Amino acid sequence: MAPVTDQRSSALDLDTAFAAVAADALRDGPGGTVGLELEAHLVDLDRPAARVPWGRVCGALAAVPPLPGGSRLTCEPGGQVELSGPPLPGVAAAVAALRADRAVLAAALAADRLALAPVGADPLRPAQRVNPAARYAAMEQHFTAAGCAAAGTAMMTSTASLQVNLDAGPAAGWSDRVALAHQLGPVLVAVSACSPLLRGRPTGWRSTRQRVWGDVDQARCGPVLRGDDPAGEWAAYALAAPVMLVRDATGAEPVRGRVPFSDWVAGTVPLGGRRPTAADLDYHLTTLFPPVRPRGWLEIRYLDAAPEPWWPALAAVTTVLLDDPVAADRAADASAATAGAWDRAARDGLADPALHAAARGCLAAALDAVPGALRPEVVALAELVERGADPGTALLDALRSGGPAAALLAATADTTEEP
Repeated sequence: MAPVTDQRSSALDLDTAFAAVAADALRDGPGGTVGLELEAHLVDLDRPAARVPWGRVCGALAAVPPLPGGSRLTCEPGGQVELSGPPLPGVAAAVAALRADRAVLAAALAADRLALAPVGADPLRPAQRVNPAARYAAMEQHFTAAGCAAAGTAMMTSTASLQVNLDAGPAAGWSDRVALAHQLGPVLVAVSACSPLLRGRPTGWRSTRQRVWGDVDQARCGPVLRGDDPAGEWAAYALAAPVMLVRDATGAEPVRGRVPFSDWVAGTVPLGGRRPTAADLDYHLTTLFPPVRPRGWLEIRYLDAAPEPWWPALAAVTTVLLDDPVAADRAADASAATAGAWDRAARDGLADPALHAAARGCLAAALDAVPGALRPEVVALAELVERGADPGTALLDALRSGGPAAALLAATADTTEEP
């Protein structure tokens, strides 16, 4: 048998590539494990209108002590800080771990007069990349060549999300589970909307983050079509998606044309002067950003980042509506009329009567199944939704009372204390 390293460096053929992606898309299992990832914009409390320079970002993050909940700490292209919690048994445990880690991180940053603003889009500062990593430089150049430079840079540097990672569950239920994760998307975009501002002004959209992602190449960021074979559909999506960059010994070379991965495999376009390997395919999958991404588990990627108590409530609601069978059935009925309404959800949010009705139905279903430890947060979210408000309403209130800088600073008042 050839060494693994040789297999990973051997050129692919289309059948092998398709089979590899489909085989790794979803893992059969009982379910119940939850992982959470929360991004937040890094803010200099003394100069909120300026992005934090990269050297200072690195120094501040290097000073963070070990995190008690086991989260991984990373930095996005615009200096957004991300905590990626470990997979844990249930959403209550996942929220508790992430809260503990956020408390330690916030205290360490405060010593350097820095703070975190967990909102879906930066309400004040222009889009600007500060992270010099070769991957992000190549991404920026690819988006420019693809004709979506502004949206690509804004997506990379001015947006932040809450990601909920859930087990794929038993194989017999994959089709229904993946379909429901997509169907719930517009409702949960409206409920989580926390990005009505960009570059100091209201955008007219409740979730500007979702609008920005919608303006990026939809062959990379659009929903995966749903049917009876979610693993096969993901494999077809991945092979049709354009290659963003080719890694080599010196870094990453951006692809400045539209080259589907399948064309690279077939040799139609020999990017980097060679055919792709299994390692290239693995990396290509990390450059695809649909709202629901199969990674063996399901990454739910369509929620805006939001402050306390909203992000724990959103994590709990998303998990319960997909993992609890009774709540899932009720949510499927409540959200059927708004399936596919991604743009309406991002633009109008809960002002849309159908989305408001769907949200109320989904919150009612979640309340009957949510863990007791997170019930106060979900009750608060249900009351917010009942009023037709969303987490971003507070940003608009802060803008009206004190201007865009006040809106950004208000977002940093988020605390890790339970409500």
